[in-house]
Amino acid sequence: MNKQVLHHPTFTGLILLSGADAPGVTQSLFETLSPFLITVLDMEQVVIRGRLILTALIALDPAHADGVEDDLLLLGEKLNLDIAVDFTDIQRESDEETKALQLVILSKELRPQAIAKVAAVINSHHGNVDRFRRTASYPVTAIEFDVSLPLGNSVQDLQRGLAELALNQGIDLAIEAGGLTRRSKRIVLLDMDSTFIQQEVIDLLAEDAGVGSQVKEITERAMRGELDFAQSLEARTALLAGLTEESLISIRKRITLTPGARTLVRTLHRLGHKVGIVSGGFTNVIEPLVLEMGLDFFRANTLEVIDGKLTGKITGAIVDRAAKADFLEEFARNEGVPLSQTIAVGDGANDLDMLKAAGLGIAFNAKPAVKAEADTSINTPYLDAILYLMGIPREEIEAADRDVIND
Repeated sequence: MNKQVLHHPTFTGLILLSGADAPGVTQSLFETLSPFLITVLDMEQVVIRGRLILTALIALDPAHADGVEDDLLLLGEKLNLDIAVDFTDIQRESDEETKALQLVILSKELRPQAIAKVAAVINSHHGNVDRFRRTASYPVTAIEFDVSLPLGNSVQDLQRGLAELALNQGIDLAIEAGGLTRRSKRIVLLDMDSTFIQQEVIDLLAEDAGVGSQVKEITERAMRGELDFAQSLEARTALLAGLTEESLISIRKRITLTPGARTLVRTLHRLGHKVGIVSGGFTNVIEPLVLEMGLDFFRANTLEVIDGKLTGKITGAIVDRAAKADFLEEFARNEGVPLSQTIAVGDGANDLDMLKAAGLGIAFNAKPAVKAEADTSINTPYLDAILYLMGIPREEIEAADRDVIND
């Protein structure tokens, strides 16, 4: 058992206790402190692979310092734990005003150099990492950092620095205001094709119509923002003329959800949040899936069908880039939720207005131009990673699922 005591003016004491975890450690520590005139100011504990690290910050009468030291020494010997104590003047603590931020790192293989570089960027903006915790270990590792930034420093500059680092290091980074602002998100609105589902529905339709290469070329140009979405959609759907309703039914069976989509919806609904889809795709194909998932809001285009065949036209107004943002506002307004409490998720240029309008815009496996303009981006294939950005740990998600199974 090792004990380290640093002697300073004794107004506060920082106690660090470490060693093999066992039942009763917390009880023993605070029972040891109970006879003294002590106020507990802060405390934190973590257990990793059976190893305990417990810290406690106390305010105490200077006359009690020696007695506290001696009793903690005896406690360490009794429990076979290492204890370090730092007594210091409470007036030395900084009173600089800061803003609280939450930073989340996502990676399938998180390397030490990536964490070091993230810390370096934060430090270069005069920020400080106050604490961090793991919120998921699979299928990706998610680490959440509490970061404090001086009030005079720009959050946007820090975001830009971290975004550039994320691109270079091959990791996902998201940073936003902490506290109630972060936890107040009540609506999540997602794009459908290549976001909520893995396919582009119009490409599946084009394959059945024998015009796959022509449609794909137009689609790629539109998603890069090189073509007006409405015009490109009309050009693509015109090539589908003559396709039968039987093909639509067949394509429905070939659609697969993005991994994590069911977990995302189930968890958000469990928390009382609303989840919606706004899509430049087609109700004729995706509406049954939307109903099956119990989504709260749905908007998409509708292909005109006459005598059991597609005419190559769209009925009603086209759901384009501007319409997606309008539908987000409509969804939020109908639910009585301010836009600051919404999240939008998408991958293409036609999602950008929606991403910018939302309180948090997430580019999901998106084109470079979309990543550059979104608040944050996720490049993992797992849609439920959005939950980690919202501060919802994997362990709590799985515990809730187990509770339902056991009921």
